[in-house]
Amino acid sequence: MVLLERALAQEIVERTMKIVPFNVNVMDVNGVILGSGNPERLGELHAGARQALAQSRTVEVDAAVVRGLEGAQPGVNIPLTVRGQLCGVVGVSGAPDEVRQVGELVRVMAEMILEQAQLLRELQHEKRYREEFVDQLISPGATSRADLERWGGRLGVDFRERRAAVVLELLDETIGPDRAMAELQRCQQHLAAWEPSLLMSAVSPRELVMLPVVAGGDDAAGLAVAAKTLLFALEAAMRPALQTPAVVSIGVALPGIDGIPLSYQCAKRTARVGRARDKSGRLFSYYDLSFPVLLSGLGAGWQAEQLRRPLDRLAVADGRGSLRATLVAWFMQDCLAERAARQLGIHRNTLDYRLRRIGEITGLDLARIDDRLMLYAALQLE
Repeated sequence: MVLLERALAQEIVERTMKIVPFNVNVMDVNGVILGSGNPERLGELHAGARQALAQSRTVEVDAAVVRGLEGAQPGVNIPLTVRGQLCGVVGVSGAPDEVRQVGELVRVMAEMILEQAQLLRELQHEKRYREEFVDQLISPGATSRADLERWGGRLGVDFRERRAAVVLELLDETIGPDRAMAELQRCQQHLAAWEPSLLMSAVSPRELVMLPVVAGGDDAAGLAVAAKTLLFALEAAMRPALQTPAVVSIGVALPGIDGIPLSYQCAKRTARVGRARDKSGRLFSYYDLSFPVLLSGLGAGWQAEQLRRPLDRLAVADGRGSLRATLVAWFMQDCLAERAARQLGIHRNTLDYRLRRIGEITGLDLARIDDRLMLYAALQLE
């Protein structure tokens, strides 16, 4: 239903009176003046408009007719129709012979403004509808699977496609919620222009969630490349709207309704792990951090406690922290001794000595893959 409100009626008046030298009135479907160049007439019943509405045609009021209509003024009153629906009347004050053609011009402008306003309402409704869909998808159990499938069907969403959650998080906590939300809304506008079908929602004043399709191959390498390419493309599309520091992370790509909340949680965890490893980083992909992200789920419980014990023993014996730094560098260089020694700026023999000491203190044999993996996993948990 096309709705004519006071603000919109006054906008029509102000825009049309910039180009016509006559007073313009805009009335609703009851003939009440909602907008006028003469503010004193706002809220009055307009007799000419009531006739135009009753007869569904233009009604002209000349000097002779005015005498028979209380409070009327000379002019033309033309019904406004949008999409076949009568939604009000526009009136132009003046002698009918002088304003008849002007009235048609004003009608065309008024109907164009009403059509644009109606289209904007529909777009806003569609946007809210899609955002609510995203909110429900990333919240397992909030809506039944059958309802989500019907919802997705109405939006043309194919759940057989592989999707990955991409999460934008604003880092500056000093800015207020209103400013943060305005920034996310600008990001959404840029993204909608870049890809109109993209599902997205601002789930908080500082977090924007996107659910793009990942069109990569089934092999792990192809999927990793596709995810990272998509991450870069989304960040580039949002970059002009971003005025504060932000982190963008992409989770694992999965098909189906059940895969979406998992990917969302994965993207959030990827951001946390990525930031812990690289404070200056801004873009993080699960496919670059899959092992530490998967391990991060073991952060509590007896398993995590057992994994951390060797590092606890090392911390007690490692006064200056050189042994831990050596262990970290060795793992960062894929356990290649020459490269680790160069990174640390020490001799290869010194590196070998430190690795032996680490083994003695932790009770682990770094030549065994299982023992290496235990130490690496413990470092990832921290």
